[in-house]
Amino acid sequence: MEPHVAELKQKIEDTLCPFGFEVYPFQVAWYNELLPPAFHLPLPGPTLAFLVLSTPAMFDQALKPFLQSHHLQSLTDPVDQCVAYHLRRVRQHIAGVCIHPRFGGWFAIRGVVLLPGTETPDLPRKKPPDCVPSRAARITLLEGFNFHWRDWTYRDAVTPQERYSEEQKTYFSTPPAQRLALLGLAQTKEEPSPIFPEFPFTTLTKKSQIPSSARSWLSPSISPPVSPGP
Repeated sequence: MEPHVAELKQKIEDTLCPFGFEVYPFQVAWYNELLPPAFHLPLPGPTLAFLVLSTPAMFDQALKPFLQSHHLQSLTDPVDQCVAYHLRRVRQHIAGVCIHPRFGGWFAIRGVVLLPGTETPDLPRKKPPDCVPSRAARITLLEGFNFHWRDWTYRDAVTPQERYSEEQKTYFSTPPAQRLALLGLAQTKEEPSPIFPEFPFTTLTKKSQIPSSARSWLSPSISPPVSPGP
C-alpha cells in the first residue's frame, strides 16, 4: 500500500472504527469494471475510494448514541441518517489558507481598495511566492488551519519576523460578540449612551460605565490577561 494511501486509511479508521465501522481502500476502476455503465462512478479510474462497512458493534457504538444525540430527523431511516452523519465526519472539507513570506500566518487580509477610472494596462502580474513548497509541510499547514486553528501553531508555517502580542492574541481569541465588553465599550441597558448627530450610527458609553478591569487591560502599563488555551 502506498504511504499516502496508508496515511489516509489510518485517519479514516481513527474516525470511524471506534463506532463499529471497517474501512477498505479501492480504485474507482475496480468498481466500474464489475458493473454496467449505468452504474459507473463518473470519476477517473485511478481515483482513490474507501469502502465503509458496518459491523455488529455499530448498533451499540454508533446508532444508539446517535439516537440519543437528538440529531435524528423524521421521514428517513435512522440507520441511514446515522451512517451519513459519521461519513460526513471524514469528508475533506479543507479550507485554503494564505501564508505571508515575512509574517507567516500572523496577518489577515482586511480589504481591497478599488480606484474607478484609474487604469494600468501595463501593470505586471506577479505570481505569489511559494512560501510552503513541500507537500508534507502543506498538509501540516492545512490540517493545523482547519482543525487546530485555536492553538495558533499553523501561523508559524513560515518563521515570522513578527507575531501577534499576547494582548492581540487575547483580543482575537475572544468571540466577536464579547469583544466590546473586553474593551470596556459595551453599552449598558439601564443608562443608554447619547447618540452624537455627527456620528448617527455610533454610540459611546460614559467613562463611569467602563469596568475597571477593562480600563486596566487597555492600559499599556498593565500586562494583558493570559490568552485562553487551545
